[in-house]
Amino acid sequence: MTPSQLESWRRVRLLPRHRRRGLGRGRGSVVDAVDPLVVESAAALARHLRQGRDLRLAVLAWFAEAGTPPAAPRTARVPEPPVAAVREALVWALQRSASQKLVEFARSAAGAGEEGQDALYAAAGRLMGPYRGRANPALVRAALEAGGDVPVEAGGPDGRSMVHVAAAIGLGAQEVGADALAEAFAAFGMFGLTDEDWAQMLGAAERGEGPEVDWGLLQQNADIVAQVQRASDEELLRAREVLVGMRMFYALYVLHGLLLPDTPAQAALRERIDEWGMFPFLDHVIAIDPSPMRFAESLAVFLEPLFDGLYQILMDQFAENPDIFSIPGDEREAVGFGERWMRSMEELPNGRLQAANGGADHDPGEGAWVQAG
Repeated sequence: MTPSQLESWRRVRLLPRHRRRGLGRGRGSVVDAVDPLVVESAAALARHLRQGRDLRLAVLAWFAEAGTPPAAPRTARVPEPPVAAVREALVWALQRSASQKLVEFARSAAGAGEEGQDALYAAAGRLMGPYRGRANPALVRAALEAGGDVPVEAGGPDGRSMVHVAAAIGLGAQEVGADALAEAFAAFGMFGLTDEDWAQMLGAAERGEGPEVDWGLLQQNADIVAQVQRASDEELLRAREVLVGMRMFYALYVLHGLLLPDTPAQAALRERIDEWGMFPFLDHVIAIDPSPMRFAESLAVFLEPLFDGLYQILMDQFAENPDIFSIPGDEREAVGFGERWMRSMEELPNGRLQAANGGADHDPGEGAWVQAG
């Protein structure tokens, strides 16, 4: 890093300055003491600012790293970037996301009649590709253990489902209809509700026979840029904590399908996620090793208090039984756990592990968990 590079980072308030002292009589000043915070902050920024990358993407990667626990014991955490710079980078990234572009297009189509509606559905179809969800890890594990065919994809929300949600945001839920929205919400798999469950609830609300649905919340929460702009500094930091923590719980859930030795503590965590019916949704929004753009979109999602509540429930469960890598009766604890997992993997026929991991088309960060094993 050159002095001019460091100075450019100081000008945009990404780096503080070392404390200086004057030499007197117009002779200028020198650094009085080297501040380790400044040094570590510069090192973190330099790690993520590779050639050709926008500085705001580097800030997002730095923010993500600062929220991740150190890999090695007794290693100092990475210092935090300035929250104002993080917010600016988040807004910049989210304004370029497909989901935000779709929200803005949907709003512009409101009041344009059938022509605007047709244009919205066409644009949504181009912007939103099909979502390929994982098969439930419990089914994958059962197939591996039985030597049967490994289910690869779970289906999940397709382009048409996403278009219905986008249309409700821009044109209004009444224009889309309860049946189409029921199909869209059920495709996400949240809360374990089926098409029929959603259709019954939404239809009752539409007829005035059940609790009224506040569709304004859907339209408000769909604007992820506005959510980030409204959030306090503390809420942004908490959303990152929830995202990083949920990534760990999600990884444990997925690795159960890859023959990770099961323990009572792990089973209890999966049970909590299943009670909320949240695995398909977590599978949609979480990547183990996300790009800065993907990290920004996931962080905006986890500003929603619902996910904060689920995270807290999982953390309470983890505190109650933290021995996720202790197999009952095996006194070697983590060593015995690792040996059993490796033995299970080695006994699999060639090719079955790749099939269980979703093949080459899935997030490469998730495959890295298998390689690390």
